[in-house]
Parts: sequence; structure tokens; C-alpha cells
Amino acid sequence: MAKKKQRQPVKPTAQKDEGNGLFDQLSSDVLAKLKETKKQLVAEEQEKEEERQAQLAFEKKQREKNKTFEELLEEYGDSGSKF
Repeated sequence: MAKKKQRQPVKPTAQKDEGNGLFDQLSSDVLAKLKETKKQLVAEEQEKEEERQAQLAFEKKQREKNKTFEELLEEYGDSGSKF
């Protein structure tokens, strides 16, 4: 019976050992700038969404304000209380 050769474990690549990954190459200054830029973009997006919501609310109020008697009658019909 022949003995089986034992396989030697494969060593990880030198790239991981040396820390040559993209994250490791970025300096802390560049990383901080990227994070700050991300915060600014998120803040701008939130501000745009708030402005859009305010514009929609204003337009809805203006439509309600400018409804004709016919439109109001169609909307509420005879469901109003009678005096």
C-alpha cells in the first residue's frame, strides 16, 4: 500500500499580507473627504425632497382654493348637513 502524499495548505496571496488593497491604499484624508462628500449629497437630497413635498402641499392648497362651485358640489354632494 502506497502512502498518500499530504497536501500542503495554500498560503494566502501576498497582496492580503502586505495590505495592498484599495482600502489600505487610501489615506485617511481621502477617506474623510469621501465621507464628507457623501454627507453633503445626502443632505442635498433630503433638502430637495422636503422642497418637493412643500411644493406639492402648496399646489394642493391652491387647487382647493380655486375650485369652482360645481367642483365643490361634485366632491361633497348632498352629504352636507341641512339647516
